[in-house]
Amino acid sequence: MAKIYYDSDADLKYLKDKVVGIIGYGSQGRAHALNLRDSKLNVIVSELEGTVNYQKAKNDGFEPILADQLTKKADVIMILVQDNVQPSVYESQIGPNLKKGKYIGFAHGFSIHYSQIVPPKDVNVFMVAPKGPGDLVRDQFTKGQGVPCLVAVYQDPTGDTLKIGLAYAKGIGGTRCGVVETTFKEETETDLFGEQVILCGGVTSLIKAAFDILVESGYQPEVAYYETCHELKLIVDLIIERGIQGMRQVISDTAEYGDMTRGPRVINENVKEEMRKILKEIQEGIFAREWILENRVGRPVFNALRRQSEEHLIEKIGKKMRDMMPWLKTGGRGSEK
Repeated sequence: MAKIYYDSDADLKYLKDKVVGIIGYGSQGRAHALNLRDSKLNVIVSELEGTVNYQKAKNDGFEPILADQLTKKADVIMILVQDNVQPSVYESQIGPNLKKGKYIGFAHGFSIHYSQIVPPKDVNVFMVAPKGPGDLVRDQFTKGQGVPCLVAVYQDPTGDTLKIGLAYAKGIGGTRCGVVETTFKEETETDLFGEQVILCGGVTSLIKAAFDILVESGYQPEVAYYETCHELKLIVDLIIERGIQGMRQVISDTAEYGDMTRGPRVINENVKEEMRKILKEIQEGIFAREWILENRVGRPVFNALRRQSEEHLIEKIGKKMRDMMPWLKTGGRGSEK
């Protein structure tokens, strides 16, 4: 069983005399910086001048600086720019300014696990990965709660990197509800697998396939949207709140019977075998190499697939149907951008 840490296992004193630097003021970066500052820690941030996120940081009372300047000033450097940007930022701005004994942190293990970033052996490397978007990390913190996190240590030359990581997790609110110890390898591979086979790839492909079949069979696309996409949130919310069996206790017996007898026909052994292949591609670095190369050549496949997806009928119908639901446009996490 995994080791789980709570407030009593973490101490902010390990960060009290340190400067904590946040590189990237996006969703996670903003949440981390504000939470750490509210935890009475000395926080500085880095963002490119002239960008929307730079102005957000200014509006929040920070004076953003360049990443190389931050690296020189900070003792703990949390890298929160996107995975595909991290190697170039590290190579040009962070790496040349790292000194022995500093700490660099990540919220995802991709760059370290796949050797896109190779820190010096005398630098501490840790990960604190909230299991929720930045807006939620901030919102829960302000309510006196928190979002569960993962914590991992990759390099520990000073012998206190786990304490630093746990203090950081406490500073953003993670230890209020629990921080699970893991490794960079485990976090990276399970995260990619979950995204590809269920959370993003699996769910969206299943939705589109079911929608297409209903429309091809002569049903109105508006009704098909309701039944294959819109109502998904109700079921997912029930699963998150109560578990799978708890969800089944709320839905009708008809739905539960259809769930248990027809679901395994859709997600059958052939699907599971394909999932095993995808996991192997992740474990062997095949997906990572593919994605890294895709970025190096300007993302031709990514951009083509994105355009293709945007042109799918479910996107046009979905916008029309969401316009009929004003409660989806309240500015919350589920609203349209």
